[in-house]
Amino acid sequence: MQNFDAVGRRKNAVARVRITPGTGKRIINKVQMKKYLQRETLEMVVEQPLQTAGLSDSFDVFVNVRGGGLSGQAGAIRHGITRALVEYDATLRPALKIRGFLTRDPRMVERKKSGRPKARKRFQFSKR
Repeated sequence: MQNFDAVGRRKNAVARVRITPGTGKRIINKVQMKKYLQRETLEMVVEQPLQTAGLSDSFDVFVNVRGGGLSGQAGAIRHGITRALVEYDATLRPALKIRGFLTRDPRMVERKKSGRPKARKRFQFSKR
């Protein structure tokens, strides 16, 4: 049985993904996907590349993910699954690329600046 491994990233989350031919199991950090992600929208995000490729029930997905919150982790898992699918079959690349699944989302949290309470927020201004 052949495994296809890839790494996906989003914000501060890093997901190590392994897809293997199987029946459609989804395991994230040794827990069922539904228990781990808790929201249907995040489950949909994770499933998008497999549905685009039409391979939802023909692969088992095993993921180790660290860092960030649930939303960033779901994005990282999607990115990793997409890369693993391209490794499995390079002809899937154009369909996945058009939908933007192969592009690593560059948006990151802006750093806090000194003299301000947050990155862009300012303390209350008073003339007197």
